[in-house]
Amino acid sequence: MSTQKQCTLKTAISLHGVGLHTGQAVTLTLKPAPVNHWFKFQRTDVEGQPVIDADADLVVDTSRGTTLEKDGVRVYTTEHVLAALLGSGIDNCLIQISGPELPIMDGSSQPFMEAIEKAGIVEQDAERTYFELKHNLSYEDPVKHVEMLAVPQNEYRITVMVDYGSEVLGTQHASIYKLDEFKTQIAPCRTFVFLRELETLLSHNLIKGGDLNNAIVLVDNELPAEKLNYLRKVFNSPDVEVKGRGVLNNTKLHFYNEPARHKLLDIVGDLALVGKHMKIHVLAARPGHAGNVAFAKKIKSLIREEKLKLKKHIYEPYDLNKPPLYDILQIQKILPHRQPFLFVDKVMEITEAGIVGIKNVSMNEEFFRGHFPEAPVFPGVLQVEAMAQVGGIFALSKVSDPENYLTYFMSIDKVKFKHQVVPGDTLVFKLALLSPIRRGIVHMRGEAFVREKLVMEAEMMAMLSKVKGHGN
Repeated sequence: MSTQKQCTLKTAISLHGVGLHTGQAVTLTLKPAPVNHWFKFQRTDVEGQPVIDADADLVVDTSRGTTLEKDGVRVYTTEHVLAALLGSGIDNCLIQISGPELPIMDGSSQPFMEAIEKAGIVEQDAERTYFELKHNLSYEDPVKHVEMLAVPQNEYRITVMVDYGSEVLGTQHASIYKLDEFKTQIAPCRTFVFLRELETLLSHNLIKGGDLNNAIVLVDNELPAEKLNYLRKVFNSPDVEVKGRGVLNNTKLHFYNEPARHKLLDIVGDLALVGKHMKIHVLAARPGHAGNVAFAKKIKSLIREEKLKLKKHIYEPYDLNKPPLYDILQIQKILPHRQPFLFVDKVMEITEAGIVGIKNVSMNEEFFRGHFPEAPVFPGVLQVEAMAQVGGIFALSKVSDPENYLTYFMSIDKVKFKHQVVPGDTLVFKLALLSPIRRGIVHMRGEAFVREKLVMEAEMMAMLSKVKGHGN
């Protein structure tokens, strides 16, 4: 497949509508964004206009749509607009909304697709990168009977089966063989709901913005007259009725299997939370937002592992004589450790997702008096401890008052010692986050080098804990 460039919108464009569950009027504006931006939401109605990444790790609710939250600010029902952006071949877009929930429009992705086409699409001066699956990946929720499988593929292909035990819906299948088919085959397909679910949603103060123009309502059983009258009142429509094959108000389906196609639409939107385009074939049975997001997180985890593997055994030299980011005195202000149990001498750099730390191994170390004094070797357990201390500095650098916190091991995994480390060696520790820090849990993978040689690697998880009696 030929190299493709990243794409964004040519110009900004706005749509107006109401949120399906909140019923609030909202303006949605899709704006061009720079390369490597991906999709981000911005709440223009909140002070400071905070930005929330379209990221599976930020999902906090999947009960009737996919909800993201960052720093206490939420955005609801994100899946339809994300599906439209991905289905349009967009890589970078800022999605501004003037309320908490994306407008439901007609319950599909088509209005968003049409807006994107009207705004126009432009190529950007950067290549698009894809996640390419190397091995099968599976997910199962035995309670909800959800099964998802991804297999290697040179296109973005999706196959869906839905079966909710309903005679009206039956068992349906839908598929796309490449993303180019999304516009005509999937984007127009509207969300659907069973009538039996409506009463529960209404009792929970949801679907305030729902009407018979933005959802297909499936009816399992014949309705008594009083139920029809209730629905006419709820939807403020005197014409509510059931005709034909159990679709409320005789809504004409765009496709005989429109519900299955909408489930495929939701998968495209939810898997956009992976953060990049993919070459993958997803097969899903009875999917829902919870399973989609869980699967997106599994794919994200694979992407992180791939990034680390790409860097594996590739030593990036550092000028160890240049001024460090933190020297030993600054490190002692962050870490509670002291000699003879402080094993970090310098920190060379800290980024959003990783850290590089240095340990100079000296013959004067206390433990060499008892650890093979005639053939001194830096103990493997202390290499792990040194790496953990580097990770602790990273974690503590993310809080404003590190002196009031301690870091505690939760787990150590996949530890491998490749070569001996002896006095005179300089250990360079490179650590990277495997997942964002949440609730004080830090999960990192680390590698230790002596010159260009990989000598040790490990995954470790630790917990940040505030010291009682310190801080506020």
